Amino acid sequence: MQTFTSTSDVPQDFGPSAVTIGKFDGMHLGHRAVVSALLGLARERALTSIVVTFDRNPLSLLRPGICPPALASNTQKLESLADAGVDATLLVHFDHEFSALTATDFMQQILVDSLHAAVLLVGADFRFGHGGEGTIDTLRDFGRSHGIDVLVVDDVVREDSRRVSSTSVRELIIEGKVAEAAVLLGALHSIRGTVVHGAQRGRTLGYPTANLSPAVEGLVPADGVYAAWMTVDGVRYPSAVSVGNNPTFDRVPAKQVEAHAIDADVDFYDRAAEVSFVDFIRGMRKFDGAAALVAQMAADVSDVRSVLGVAQRA
Repeated sequence: MQTFTSTSDVPQDFGPSAVTIGKFDGMHLGHRAVVSALLGLARERALTSIVVTFDRNPLSLLRPGICPPALASNTQKLESLADAGVDATLLVHFDHEFSALTATDFMQQILVDSLHAAVLLVGADFRFGHGGEGTIDTLRDFGRSHGIDVLVVDDVVREDSRRVSSTSVRELIIEGKVAEAAVLLGALHSIRGTVVHGAQRGRTLGYPTANLSPAVEGLVPADGVYAAWMTVDGVRYPSAVSVGNNPTFDRVPAKQVEAHAIDADVDFYDRAAEVSFVDFIRGMRKFDGAAALVAQMAADVSDVRSVLGVAQRA
């Protein structure tokens, strides 16, 4: 997949293209439906498929007080779009200058001058341009005069009649409902980070853990213990993952992510690890000493084995 970080990076002979625009924070089923439709149209009309997205949530600049945490990093976003089969992505740097673009300038500079768009797919609530002045009708009027077909993609709706959205996925993850979030995502929710040195209490207790750096990519779920898969250097390990501050011990950093790779004794230090959450096992709580904690950890590992379908080692 080609990745452009500015319209000036786009080759002059790019396109003609099939375009969709959005934040694409977390590749959920709604996003997957849009991308699938985009790819279908691109194949039918011999167009280049491209996603226009942003390097941050526009609210982080325009209304930071109400901006929600991101579900995924830009790297994760781009990888998801590449995995979906998109030909190219324009990752726009959303700054004050870009936010000041009028709807007309946005359409002319992005759709016509840079991407030579032939088809544009958007959601029914799509707004764009300074102050959100641009609407679907604005796009259609512009499209008619510039030879761009503007198509509206229907929302993907859950069984409870709520639309699938980044907001609904985010709410589930913040509540620790990672299995439900995975249904809306069409994949497991993942975070990634570098394994760093910790206090090594887990090794002392017989359950060594890979501690992720606080600079984690992706939204960390609610405190608790989870069944997960940890992937390091392409190898996937069944893991019991603790998220939180481990209240049994003093002076433990808040919101620490520790993954115990089951049946594996591997040095993960300074290596990149991806943790993909499967299900919530239990909440975080304080135990009366190390012995009680070790007993619970054994039970947690047993529960994780059951969730992941990993047999007890003989």
